Amino acid sequence: MESPEAPALVLTQISKSYFGNQVLKKVDLEVAAGEIHGLVGENGAGKSTLMNILFGMPVIRETGGFDGTIRIGGRAVSPQSPSEAMDHGVGMVHQEFMLLPGFTVTENIKLNRERTRPNLASRLLEPLARVQSASLRTLDQGAMREDARRAIARTGISLDEGALVGALPVGHMQFVEIAREVDREQARLLVFDEPTAVLTENEAADLLRTMRALAAQGIAILFITHRLDEVLEVADNVTVLRDGEVVARFRRDEADAARLAEAMIGRPLGESSSRRGLAVGARGPGKAVTTSASAHLELEDLHVAMPGEEVHGVTLSVRPGEILGIGGLAGQGKIGIANGVMGIYPASGNVRLRGEPLALGRPETALRHGLAFVSEDRRGVGLLLDEAIERNISATACQVQGRFLRGRGPLALYNRTEARQHAQAMVSRLDVRCRGVDQPVRRLSGGNQQKVCLARAFTLEPELLFVSEPTRGIDVGAKQLVLDLLVEANRERGMTIVLTSSELAELRSVCDRIVIVDAGKVSGILPPDAPDVEFGLLMGGSRRG
Repeated sequence: MESPEAPALVLTQISKSYFGNQVLKKVDLEVAAGEIHGLVGENGAGKSTLMNILFGMPVIRETGGFDGTIRIGGRAVSPQSPSEAMDHGVGMVHQEFMLLPGFTVTENIKLNRERTRPNLASRLLEPLARVQSASLRTLDQGAMREDARRAIARTGISLDEGALVGALPVGHMQFVEIAREVDREQARLLVFDEPTAVLTENEAADLLRTMRALAAQGIAILFITHRLDEVLEVADNVTVLRDGEVVARFRRDEADAARLAEAMIGRPLGESSSRRGLAVGARGPGKAVTTSASAHLELEDLHVAMPGEEVHGVTLSVRPGEILGIGGLAGQGKIGIANGVMGIYPASGNVRLRGEPLALGRPETALRHGLAFVSEDRRGVGLLLDEAIERNISATACQVQGRFLRGRGPLALYNRTEARQHAQAMVSRLDVRCRGVDQPVRRLSGGNQQKVCLARAFTLEPELLFVSEPTRGIDVGAKQLVLDLLVEANRERGMTIVLTSSELAELRSVCDRIVIVDAGKVSGILPPDAPDVEFGLLMGGSRRG
């Protein structure tokens, strides 16, 4: 029996094991109606498994179920499928959109809950069949558009309910997902899973305002994110998971970013991994950047036709042995530079590698000349999601360099033993949290997927490595480890690195120089210790010679 005064969600003593590995250990969590509750933790802390249990994902049932109890609105439930969870009033707003781009906003919001009206066929046949059949009825487009407008209004954002979803900006797609969930009459609890990972700062601010508006309407919100500043801005309470256990709970007035981060990683923030003995920061003792006049990579009048990140005439030199940062606001072209040089998107202009021309538009040519790329789109471009970790690490080296093969030419065979040994060594070196190198990459957390991307790039032993948004969507502990690995590759193996990031603090912590891109062009180049105001002016459109 549901009670209007009961908490929207109560999880009690939730435990879960996968193949003998316990990933959740007696987790307790409570979210009141109208509360925004933050859930934070490193990748691999158990957040995804907890949400899979709450949302009735098949993987939980297929791997032996779980222990503990779930109460929604005071009623004990055990969802066996996402549809059952939705029937109980649970909605999920995913980091990766679950939308149909060829459908309109209305059609996406009303999918599987279409409104219908009788027609001649239904009036004639339904009495004979003694059942009301939606398949015989006509879609009530007017009623569905009205429902969609009402749901969109609850988000506080202005959207055209008749627009095709595929033509919308990424930020607006997120609000379509939210509108779809609040359109359900019984919506009681919304889970936001890394909702701002792909949004610009302005879009993220709009989303946080929408979360507050929904909470004011009595909807409980469970907010999962790695962006601690956003949690602190909107959450009423915060629960911290580490290694499958609740290690801390904070009220809004108790929490700050340092306390949350330290609870997440289990050590004072800034303390680096003793396994490598490296602190984040490329500058300092032991860092040698050549001042030779010869550039490692030269870009002259580079143009890249990457939608949303177009480049309009970038001229730039990369020095041998440096970590060059590329920053700027979203949509200004910083992401397009690496994608153009590596041949992912059409590009024109002159590119010279150690003084020799490099043909554009051919990814394999770039790879064969000692370049490598860790894409910002790790799931779409960087990984073979349904393949094992081992295959992901070895695939490009097999194709481009002929490594991990027995023999040569079309009769060459894959050397599974050598590839497996190499993958195991990389998993150990990069601290990839997995069940083994046979595990599909799709089953890894975001941070561990990113480490596999790095492992594949390092396997190529490149002279120059492009890395775009290496810490997007991963937790604070994994961020530091990824940056440490890049610094290590630069310091100890002399690898030249071009690091593109939306986080200026990240660039300032590891880079020797920082290029700011605005409107598809270089606005200026600054040392990492330049005043904040200079970075701000360059990002705002000022030019520096």
